[in-house]
Amino acid sequence: MPKATASWLIEHTSLTFEQIAHFCGLHLLEVQKIADDEPESSQKGLDPVAAGQLNLDDIHSCEKDKTKHLTMLRNKFEYLDDQKKSKKYTPLAKRQDRPDAIFWVLKNCPDIDEKRIADFLNSTKATVLSIKNKTHWNIKNLKPKNPVSLGLCSERELEKFISLYQVKES
Repeated sequence: MPKATASWLIEHTSLTFEQIAHFCGLHLLEVQKIADDEPESSQKGLDPVAAGQLNLDDIHSCEKDKTKHLTMLRNKFEYLDDQKKSKKYTPLAKRQDRPDAIFWVLKNCPDIDEKRIADFLNSTKATVLSIKNKTHWNIKNLKPKNPVSLGLCSERELEKFISLYQVKES
């Protein structure tokens, strides 16, 4: 959306075309074309302040000093994407391996909450509790297997999960 951001910066600030082009990753001529277009025909601008890409202090300082460049803040939508874990599809062939992975997590990290284990491995809390209480229908055939080796998650995801939810010993 660099053109939408450029359009908003042209309409709402007194930044130079060079500053806008540098920030948006556009060519100077593209920015000039956006500025020359009719307001009705050009696309709607995207407010970079509201999107978390810029702060007003940075814009004001660049308006005063035309040699400065705008600096991109971390986009708040990227932050939300980091926080939100989407449910990923587990193929039918891998679903039978989930109880073994749950068993492994319960064995190696017994202090992690059952609900969090269920969310991490896309299972149910009831399944995790039945494995923990050894009342699962197939408990005799379960063997603790690392979820990474089963292909249910990556090593990085597993490390992040364990470090986030393991109770810190004082």
